[in-house]
Parts: sequence; C-alpha cells; structure tokens
Amino acid sequence: MTFPNRRQAIAALAGLIALPRTALAQMRQYQLVQGESQVGFLFDLQGSKQRGTIPVHKADIRIDPKALHRAVVAVDLNVAKARTGIFLATQALTGPEVLNVAHYPMIRFRSTQIRLAPSGRLSDGAAVIGDLTIRDVTRQITLSADIYRPAGSAPDALDRLSIQLKGSISRQAFGAVGFPKLVADQVQIDIRAVIHVTE
Repeated sequence: MTFPNRRQAIAALAGLIALPRTALAQMRQYQLVQGESQVGFLFDLQGSKQRGTIPVHKADIRIDPKALHRAVVAVDLNVAKARTGIFLATQALTGPEVLNVAHYPMIRFRSTQIRLAPSGRLSDGAAVIGDLTIRDVTRQITLSADIYRPAGSAPDALDRLSIQLKGSISRQAFGAVGFPKLVADQVQIDIRAVIHVTE
C-alpha cells in the first residue's frame, strides 16, 4: 500500500478541474442496481475466514466511453449497517475499538486514477486507484478491476455493466486496531456491483 503526499493529492484534483467541458459532457452517469450489488469484505478470525458486508449509502460513477481512463468513482458506505455472520463479531466491528460507527458513520472512497489493461480495455484486468477514508484516516489503495458488458451485447453497449473490484487493506493503517489477537490485520475487499446509465 502506498500513501499519497500533498503534492500527489493536489495534482489529482488539478487533473479533474482541468478536464475540458467537452470531456465532462461526454461522461455518462451510472447508478448501482442495489439488489445485484454488494460490498463484501473477508477477515481472518482466529484462523478462520469470515465474510461481512457493508451497504452502499450513495455512489457517483461516471464513465466516458471514448476515454475509459477518465472514469470517476465515488462511493460512501453506511458503516452502521455493517454485518458479519457472527453477532459478537459484528458488535466488535462496529464498536469503538474497530470502526467506531458512533463517531465515524461512513467509509468513503474517491478514485484518483484508472489504469487500463495493456489492451486499453476495462474488461482485461484494469486497476482503480483512489483514496479510502476510514475513521477519518485517508490512505491510497489500489483495487483490481474487472468490468463486463452483458453476454452477447455489442462492444459499444455500455448502458449496463457488471463490476468486480478486489484488494486488501491494513486495519492498523486506519487506526482500526481492536482485538489484534483475534482478528488479523489484513482485510480483503471484494466488491461486486451492477450499474446502469441514468442519463
């Protein structure tokens, strides 16, 4: 995991501001299909893999079909509704020693760069780089991305897309350090979503 410095953050913001109006006009806005979308995470509890989910509070996803590298992703997660398959683990997760939902009710992700596959496509193993904020601590992360059109659709049929994003983060890097003897530091992120054009 790499950590952004101030110069990198300013450069990323300047890049967005500098986009010409024609480029912004070509952006297509998408929204999540809630019933087919899930933000999942995997964690190691005393040597046993456990899975949890956090619902999306809101999402802003914009893609320029003619310039895929300009895609923008902004997602807010409702931490208060985070769940695992174990009641006590859910209580610990949302409690003050880990996510501390009473003070930090949202997790936020803002993309800063889309790195396409060598083929120039999103469906051949691209990467989404951005800033993840947990407990008011922001770190840069990289998520591997696979994006697909519906089977049998035309190459330019981008009205409905399926997305899978994967990566891992360190709890300690965000100050979520509770229960270190029970829960491993590394948490795997596994996001599966379906999006469709809204305009």
